[in-house]
Amino acid sequence: MELWLTEQQTDHVGLTCRVKETLFTGKSPYQDIAVVDSAEFGRMLVLDGVFQTSVFDEFVYHEMIAHVPLLTHPNPRQVLVIGGGDGGTIREVVKHPAVVQAEMVEIDGLVVEVSKKYLPEISEALLQENPKVRLKIGDGIQHMKEAQNKYDVIIVDCSDPIGPGEGLFTPEFYQDVYKALKEDGLFVQQTESPFYHQPLLRRLFSDIRDLFPITRTYLASIPLYPGGLHCFTLGSKHYDPLQGEVPVLPFSTRYYNRDVHRSCFALPTFIQDLLK
Repeated sequence: MELWLTEQQTDHVGLTCRVKETLFTGKSPYQDIAVVDSAEFGRMLVLDGVFQTSVFDEFVYHEMIAHVPLLTHPNPRQVLVIGGGDGGTIREVVKHPAVVQAEMVEIDGLVVEVSKKYLPEISEALLQENPKVRLKIGDGIQHMKEAQNKYDVIIVDCSDPIGPGEGLFTPEFYQDVYKALKEDGLFVQQTESPFYHQPLLRRLFSDIRDLFPITRTYLASIPLYPGGLHCFTLGSKHYDPLQGEVPVLPFSTRYYNRDVHRSCFALPTFIQDLLK
């Protein structure tokens, strides 16, 4: 008998994948965790029934959430990743020669351990115990409250705004992010689907724009995520990703490049209208 797994992306739309094998199921204090081997996307991490990442297309998300902000800031020495328990974002962050220390604060330690076991190509920076990486299992919201004028770049690699990720989508959290950044710091957060989460995207863009003089939303095509098109929103105190030369990366990428850095900020008219 064939096994199919469905993520209910909205009340009316679901993405269904054929599963070849269930590799792990468990429950942490925060959420249900599963890893499955799917026919289309390969191994996938699933939290509370929501598809988080897959070995098939993870490079798009992780390259875009990391390299856009890190190549916007001219000298990102101190970097913080909130969330990102699969390890993909921190993997991309530590590739940058300028980065001296990359802190990662993830609330769910079981996600980290499961990812290291079943998604080693994504979590390789955690498996190799990279000297740049400082991993903390704890509450990212509380961590932000305690930080001040510390980071050049903050990357909020969070799950959907439900459960443990809900508090990462509030004006209070963005105020703490602003405080934790240095005077020329910037941050980026994944801000969901421009098709299925329009009220959320509009609210988040407005909340971030209220604090940061430079606020820009950009896009990436990610097949696993709702609608296949995903948003990220960047808030910067000083540097504009559309100004100046984009540096050449000293390492190879599969999705991100200098042309994509510019073009990802070119928003379709319906998104421009949404964010006005």
